[in-house]
Amino acid sequence: MAEHELRQVIEAADRAITAEDFDRVMDFYTDDATLVVKPGLNATGKVAIRKAFVAIAAHFKNTLKVRQGRMEVIEGGDTALVLMESLLDVEGQPEPIVRRATYVFRRSADGRWLCVVDNSYGTSLLDA
Repeated sequence: MAEHELRQVIEAADRAITAEDFDRVMDFYTDDATLVVKPGLNATGKVAIRKAFVAIAAHFKNTLKVRQGRMEVIEGGDTALVLMESLLDVEGQPEPIVRRATYVFRRSADGRWLCVVDNSYGTSLLDA
């Protein structure tokens, strides 16, 4: 089975996050997207999401490197649910932080996939 095009989109977003190119990161989101910052705290809209990414980078002392593991994509119409293993490498930690993320993407009128819901915590939010 061929690799889904969303893997490339997410990997490009992760490269921008790792490079702290937050203007570029915003290109991957819809205007009304929501980012789960941490359990109980969401950021909605590009301005709030950008501010959250700046704070996340500072929290990890600007050493965060994001990469992806396994991925499953379930498409329905112009919407896709992405289930993915997110691996967060942080300087000073010998092992990556592993999260089982859930993302919702919508295909825009120009054919690009844009993130509507970014939840790197996945179903572990139910444990919070």
